[in-house]
Amino acid sequence: MAGRTATLRATISVQGRFHAFHLARELDRQGHLERLITTFPKFETVKYGVPRDRIRSLIGYEVAQRFWRNLPGAVRRACDLEYPIKILFDRHVAALLRPGSEVFVGWSGVSVASIRRARELGMKTFLERGSAHMLSQLEILREEYARHGLPFHEHHPGITERELIEYDEADRICVPSRFVERTFLERGVAPEKLIRNPYGVDLSHFGPGTKSDDVFRVIFCGALSIRKGLGTLLQAFQELDLPNSELWLIGSRQTETEPLLARHARPNIRHLGPFPEFELHRRYIQGSVFCMPSIEEGLAMVQVQAMACGLPLICTTNTGGEDLIEDGKQGFVLPVRDVEALKGALETLYRDPERRAEMGRSARARVEAGFTWADYAGRAAAAYASALEAGS
Repeated sequence: MAGRTATLRATISVQGRFHAFHLARELDRQGHLERLITTFPKFETVKYGVPRDRIRSLIGYEVAQRFWRNLPGAVRRACDLEYPIKILFDRHVAALLRPGSEVFVGWSGVSVASIRRARELGMKTFLERGSAHMLSQLEILREEYARHGLPFHEHHPGITERELIEYDEADRICVPSRFVERTFLERGVAPEKLIRNPYGVDLSHFGPGTKSDDVFRVIFCGALSIRKGLGTLLQAFQELDLPNSELWLIGSRQTETEPLLARHARPNIRHLGPFPEFELHRRYIQGSVFCMPSIEEGLAMVQVQAMACGLPLICTTNTGGEDLIEDGKQGFVLPVRDVEALKGALETLYRDPERRAEMGRSARARVEAGFTWADYAGRAAAAYASALEAGS
């Protein structure tokens, strides 16, 4: 196994960024990266430590995708370019693949043709899926939007169809959490096909700092959306009405949650807007606790970032947080949509600053002991090598 790991070479394909750049950088440091194919420009990709000569940038697809996303919602739904962009990117990647790699790692939704071409070239194929099984994800989100009386605008049905093909044809499916793993098992995917590997964090960038005041500050970071459980957080924070407290919402506003934000508008609920990843640290260290009440996602990377900054984590079972913390030690894992449970967890940490501080220290120690990007890539490389050794 050790010899196999030492010699493996991997090609990674991703539309956008996600955690692919961290994986590529660490695989390169371990001597495993053949090439990273991405829609991001090289000048942006190299900021994450990926060597320029290992990057193949297909930037035209990123330009087209961003142009389409910036169109009004009604126009996007009438002229759905997302599906054809994904197909064209996938085909382009497939045409670029050449002998030399033993492993192909492709992102879900854009990897049907490239998985097939990689297998023709004798590569083992690994599909990265960062969220729940597509059918489970759609089921959860349809239910949540219905609860809020909002329309759920589904993506092109071809995207779902292609994901299901990828699940079937990839040699292995890489998922980040037990939550995601459960959804695949519930849908009949064989357990031996799944690789569970929680994401990491850059400890040189995210670390404890000096808080500038004594305000009990709850930090949320992510799109201000229905999927992120924003309604649960706003209701819990407002009903608690804790003296000398603030809620910071970091992320892009969404039309669907504007009524929620208006209904819960308070001077101590502040929207700070979105920030690049490299600027989040300065906001995290002004927090007392980090809260991620999402309804569905694979493993929100902002959670491990906040833990690295010494914040206790309050999360739901559907955020991947249960793979990061021991409930009651580095934070709390709560059921989704449970306002009373969230109020209880927040009030516990508000009333007990000593416990809050100890949880924060434990959160940092937990991250240091296995949740760096080097740890993540090491586990990934070992899984690739194991699949190569197994031969199936």
